[in-house]
Amino acid sequence: MHVERCTSFKTFQSVFDSRPKDGKMREMNVKSLSIDEIESFLSDLGEPRFRARQVVHWLFVNGAETFDQMTNLPLKLRSRLAELLTISVPSIVSKRSMDGGLTVKYLFEFAGGDEVETVLMHRPWGRTVCVSSQVGCRMGCRFCASGKGGLIRNLSPGEMYDQVLFMKKDTGLRPSHVVLMGTGEPFDNLKNTLRFLKTVTHPATLGIGARHITVSTCGVVPGIKALAEIGLQVGLAVSIHAPNDRLRDRLVPVNRRYPLHSLIEACREFYAKTGRRITFEYTLIAGENDGAGEARGLAELLKGLPCHINLIPLNRVTDRPFEATPPDRVQRFKKILEQEGLVVTSRREVGGEITAACGQLRSNYREPYRMITKSDFAKQV
Repeated sequence: MHVERCTSFKTFQSVFDSRPKDGKMREMNVKSLSIDEIESFLSDLGEPRFRARQVVHWLFVNGAETFDQMTNLPLKLRSRLAELLTISVPSIVSKRSMDGGLTVKYLFEFAGGDEVETVLMHRPWGRTVCVSSQVGCRMGCRFCASGKGGLIRNLSPGEMYDQVLFMKKDTGLRPSHVVLMGTGEPFDNLKNTLRFLKTVTHPATLGIGARHITVSTCGVVPGIKALAEIGLQVGLAVSIHAPNDRLRDRLVPVNRRYPLHSLIEACREFYAKTGRRITFEYTLIAGENDGAGEARGLAELLKGLPCHINLIPLNRVTDRPFEATPPDRVQRFKKILEQEGLVVTSRREVGGEITAACGQLRSNYREPYRMITKSDFAKQV
């Protein structure tokens, strides 16, 4: 069956960046299609609507790795789907844990050999998966490890979803929260990020509540505006790190394209359309952005915008020349912001022992992992 014989293919083709020259649909990763597109695809094959619901459940809830595993589908349909489509199946290369298994970093390998790191955090309020959106990153933030090798490629919606799904399969526990704070800039992969959000919140999949999902950006303004328009109550976290353009240009180079005035304006628009308070992440770097003047400048910049400021002492990255702000200066910075009427917290470092903390994740990067078996992991959690 060639693509021109499928009436729904025009809907599908925008999902895929590359297809074989013969146009065969077998190269399509079915988990990168939306739920509606899967239903349309099955309908084009002459199947009743309930078959699509069965396929979706096998793929997005059970984590079926082959169509043959879909035992309540007719054998002829399973064979037809296997001929036309592929199912993405990442492999867990390794995982490391700390805090008695409460924080676990996975190294996933996708088709073609590309690798990303993903973190699972067990907390009193639930289980959070920190998802990567790209293999590598091209944003070039000066204190971050994720972009040291540049951008290799975008992850597909299915590959982003697989990080959540295969952690569920590995642990037997359903994640309750998702944060797009892993490797990559989600809004530099905007189309696939928005598609992933619609899939992971869909009631026919894992159905994670939109209010339990946060997208983190270093300040890509068009992405902030697009997120505000999709009709999901997803949270927004902005890595701001500086109160003025001069300093932010140096620490966060994307600021040269989207300076602070346009970033804050987009954040105000996001709040006006969604009613969701925005989190501003501010990494404190000794002698760079942690002075009283920077604190007062940040308070002035965010005046009148409903928000929460999360102060993050710098997590050490090899080959970067920066050091973390000492605790007493963190508290001084926090006090100045609070005196200006802002809501502020100081984040406790999580994952630093296994280089899984903010700014430490990498792609295509193998460190000397201490291997943990599945049975060991089950005992720890």
